[in-house]
Amino acid sequence: MLKTIEGIYQNGQIQLASLPQDVSDRSQVLVTFLDPRKIDPIKLRELIDRLETIAGIQQGFEELNAGLTRPIENFVQEMQQKYDISG
Repeated sequence: MLKTIEGIYQNGQIQLASLPQDVSDRSQVLVTFLDPRKIDPIKLRELIDRLETIAGIQQGFEELNAGLTRPIENFVQEMQQKYDISG
């Protein structure tokens, strides 16, 4: 699982902008220090979005390999019923 949380390093401490959910108590983390004079916030957000997309794809493959999927026909039928779409 990859979860990206923004934060600030100050006085020897890392302060997270938000607390992550669904993260175990002793999760490993990677910390990357960014030079604010050299970081384009738009490009940083794009990078974070890409990393989260890759993590989502990886999770999908893990679910597929674990047999946690269902036939597309079942999904289509469920969506047709849910949104009153004729097939």
